[in-house]
Amino acid sequence: MQFNGELNPNDPEFFELLTGSFRRLVGRDLLPRDRGPEWLYGDASFVVLAHNTAPDPVFVYANGAAQRRFGYSWSEFVKLQSRLSAGPSERSERQALLDAVAQNGFMIGYRGLRVTKSGSRFWMEDGIVWQLRNGEGQDFGQAATFSKWVDISIP
Repeated sequence: MQFNGELNPNDPEFFELLTGSFRRLVGRDLLPRDRGPEWLYGDASFVVLAHNTAPDPVFVYANGAAQRRFGYSWSEFVKLQSRLSAGPSERSERQALLDAVAQNGFMIGYRGLRVTKSGSRFWMEDGIVWQLRNGEGQDFGQAATFSKWVDISIP
């Protein structure tokens, strides 16, 4: 199972990796158990993003809430290096977070400055970042979710 090409956003195998790794690592469900991939992609009000394990990771998943928040379409998101979701001055802090998540499996309560396609910035608040890790312990990338953010107005 590799996620380096364009993924179907409702792919059941990826959905199981995303939600199963969250449940195993974080210890709770990412979404209600009666909800499936279509709901997460189209109806969830919270952002969910995931990138692969490439040396310069590329997003492989961005639900509708993520697309609205960041201003990219699905086809734009799944070609975007994930580092570009942070401004140049925030990328080293973002990489330190990702390195810590790779070592510890997940992080809860993350706050980070992010940038949209248009260049506007916002603080993602209370985020959870976790490894996309299958039941055998193999890593396929990392994912993040958040439902709170604060827009930054620049005078």
